Amino acid sequence: MSSLRTRLDPRLHLAAAIGWAVFAVVTLAALMAADLASRQAEQSARADAEGLLDEFATQVRDALSMNLETRRSLLQATATQISAAMDRDPATLRRTLLAAQSQFPEFTWLGVADGSGHLVADTADGTRGADVSALPWFRQGSRAPFVGDVHPVAGSAGGAAHVIDAAAPIRDRGALGAMLSWAWVEQKLLRMQQALNKTRQVELLLAARDGTVLIGPPSWIGRSLSGERDATEGGDYMIGSRTELRLADGLGLGWTAIVRQRAEFALAPARTTRRTVFLIVFAAGLLSAAAAALATRELTRRLTRLAQDAEAVRLGERRSLAAPAGADEVSRIGATLSQMVDRLQAEKQALQALNTELDRRVAERTQRIERMADEARHAAVTRERLRIARDLHDTLAHSLMALLTQIRLVRKLRGRMDAAELDEELGHAEAVATTGLSESRAAISQMRDNGVRDAGLGAAVQDLVRRFSQRTGLAVSLQADDPVARSTDERAETLFRIIEEALRNVERHAGAQTVQVGLRSTPAAGEGAQFQVLVTDDGVGFDPSLPRPGHYGLRGIQEQAALIGARLAVLSQPGQGTQIVLAFSAA
Repeated sequence: MSSLRTRLDPRLHLAAAIGWAVFAVVTLAALMAADLASRQAEQSARADAEGLLDEFATQVRDALSMNLETRRSLLQATATQISAAMDRDPATLRRTLLAAQSQFPEFTWLGVADGSGHLVADTADGTRGADVSALPWFRQGSRAPFVGDVHPVAGSAGGAAHVIDAAAPIRDRGALGAMLSWAWVEQKLLRMQQALNKTRQVELLLAARDGTVLIGPPSWIGRSLSGERDATEGGDYMIGSRTELRLADGLGLGWTAIVRQRAEFALAPARTTRRTVFLIVFAAGLLSAAAAALATRELTRRLTRLAQDAEAVRLGERRSLAAPAGADEVSRIGATLSQMVDRLQAEKQALQALNTELDRRVAERTQRIERMADEARHAAVTRERLRIARDLHDTLAHSLMALLTQIRLVRKLRGRMDAAELDEELGHAEAVATTGLSESRAAISQMRDNGVRDAGLGAAVQDLVRRFSQRTGLAVSLQADDPVARSTDERAETLFRIIEEALRNVERHAGAQTVQVGLRSTPAAGEGAQFQVLVTDDGVGFDPSLPRPGHYGLRGIQEQAALIGARLAVLSQPGQGTQIVLAFSAA
């Protein structure tokens, strides 16, 4: 099994690489061909399904139109019959109407109106003599055959029923009016849908002129076919429609007949075709790829033997390489490799002699590097001593100096002080000693547990600023750009100590009210970002050019800035505050 995997690894055998390449190309072509064929099959099936649905919609429209036209023709025939009996008594006319209604029960009401628009006779009780001259069926039906739109009327049980008005003229002597039951229309459409559903799962919808659904699924009755309520329901259905339900003489009702079918049912043959085409093409691709791999293996057999001989030379099992016979590419490659192997064997001997000389030189360089490492360690120790000296100056030396001054003052003035003043001065000295002890512990903690390394420069300075503000009561603000704030290297530790010393100087000498600390990053063309560290106060200020014997804080800041290669600027004037600016490259 392992040997088979090795032979099929394209990284180890050219035949496998070619075979896999052919397999990939043929598989991709098969996928593309299958997709193209399936799309064409789906488009063809969709077009056929839509055409069939349009044909069904045409049949529904024509069948409904024919039924309405038949009822209108019946009205015209009845009107012709009644025109000859208009002079008879109303009872005779009513019997004629009742006979027509019994033969065609879809007419829920029939009535005869004279030329003035008053009912002469009808199939209802108590309506004789009613004025219908303002009704649409009389105004239009007295001139020409008329079929109106669906509308509700009061039912016999007090409810509402829907009917279609129809009328036919009676030779300029009035009109024959009728109400055609809407339930009869619904029954006709239901039978047509049942006939279509013997072979296909379809739904019929009938919409009014304004798009309101008159007949259809219960959830669609009364809804509009516009916008998101389109009959396709977002593509779930395929539809066919025919607008303007027309009568034989060209009159139109403005209805729209819609036949729709679920897309998944209509497109099922296309999906079957798609799977079949995909499997056939994909199987052909697999066979082609397998044949190509076998042919490639046979054609590259001589190249495989040459590779095996070259591998034996590489492992040291052979010292020379025999070139395969022939004049093709394999032979030329073998001859070239044979010459290279001979040349490499000769160079190997020369390299062995060179290696001996190099070993000698490496030993000398190693001794020199060890001496340089000792010097570097000595320099590192010196730098660490200077750093510890600065930290002690920044903490313990300041505190001891303040304590010594306080003790000297007490010694000189103790003869003139009363007990309360003496206790107050001793309290001051005790506070100075406590502060020095706290600062010494903080410096030792900083040496042992470095917050800059753990949390980054921004977080460490944020904690430093918070502690400084709590201790001094000064308003301190910090603005830190992300690239500088994330720094955690040795240079970030030095920057932290510089900021710490600058804040100590503000606390002891500046007499400031507000302090601003900034860690800024600005892009610079060609040399990466430029970092700036600023500590600004609104204190008394000083003249940086004057010497300040006994004060080592500013000198310590200068030394630490030089260690990290930063440019230091101290901007201050008496009475105008102080700003310390450190600038250096992020690289």
